[in-house]
Amino acid sequence: MAGCRPAVTEPLSLKHRLIHALRLATFLAAAAAGGWGAQRIGTPLPWMIGPLLVTAGLCLSGLLVVKVPDRMRPFGQVVVACQVGLTFTPQTLERLIALAPVILTTAALTLVCILVVAGAVARAGGMTLPQAFLAAVPTSPVEAAAMAAERGVDPVPVIISQTLRLSAVVLVLPLAIYTLDGWPAARISPAAAVPFDPGNILLLLACGLAAMVLFRRIGVPNPNFLGPLTATALLSVTGHGLPPFPALILAAAQIVLGAWLGSTFRREFLRTAGRMALVALASILALLLLCSLVAAAIAWGFGLDWRLLVLGAAPGGVAEMVLTAKYLGQDATMVTAFHLTRIFLFMPNIPWIVALLVRLERRQTTKEPDR
Repeated sequence: MAGCRPAVTEPLSLKHRLIHALRLATFLAAAAAGGWGAQRIGTPLPWMIGPLLVTAGLCLSGLLVVKVPDRMRPFGQVVVACQVGLTFTPQTLERLIALAPVILTTAALTLVCILVVAGAVARAGGMTLPQAFLAAVPTSPVEAAAMAAERGVDPVPVIISQTLRLSAVVLVLPLAIYTLDGWPAARISPAAAVPFDPGNILLLLACGLAAMVLFRRIGVPNPNFLGPLTATALLSVTGHGLPPFPALILAAAQIVLGAWLGSTFRREFLRTAGRMALVALASILALLLLCSLVAAAIAWGFGLDWRLLVLGAAPGGVAEMVLTAKYLGQDATMVTAFHLTRIFLFMPNIPWIVALLVRLERRQTTKEPDR
């Protein structure tokens, strides 16, 4: 009898995998249809916003609940990073050095904005101070939740807020800039004129993936983006740049990123944590507004384009903000520099900041009974 069990379970396991693959394919097809529809009506960043809205709607309604595998997300990040890296030139490097004071000032003031919003949320009673900080700081939901668990902080509000943060910034910021700057009749994809050459595509993708693996092994933060970006930027600066990805590949990368974000939403998540989700969303929107106002003030003070600074200071994911910059006609390399500076300043310091906030929280709670 025991010898028959593998023969019985194996077909079921294969059937399960086939059903999951079919559901995932249907989910991604719906995401692609959402991107096409968003492009037709002139939505900013259509191949990310369209898939995000469609897939989030499918998951929240319960019509098609699918979790896009985390291993698919690096494809989107690698493609975007390679595309941005190829735009680096010696002139771009000179401009980056010239704008270093602005970039560092923006990163530092973004941290101040995060601490202000975290303090307000904690004072209002929506979260503890360490939770509010980890919920607002721009990093991945997985990394933020892991840091919360390491410090004995409940990671659930952190995961909820981080998920909402990524989605809300992608949705709100491009629409807000369109509203303030005027809604253009059409946008031309920067990769629209690139011919579809399978050899060049595979070579560029292989270069990006190899750099991603290397950066992951040596422990560099955000290796899925920083690795391909560094490799292709070095090639471009030294005069050995490869042809960029055509529009179809760039659209596919955005569909994957948008669908991954949309697949993180769940109906039960809103039902069981409705108030928490509202608090998180309000704090995210407040942080986005505060960072945008600070960025606009810095832009005015230095005589720079406010759109560039707002995108550089936005508390969103680097890949998503760089795509937004490219779509809105802003300098994607500059926006990348703002976000990479923030990553390298924030990532090493988040653990000790959280530890400090945990100690402050405990000290405050021990004093309260004496009052």
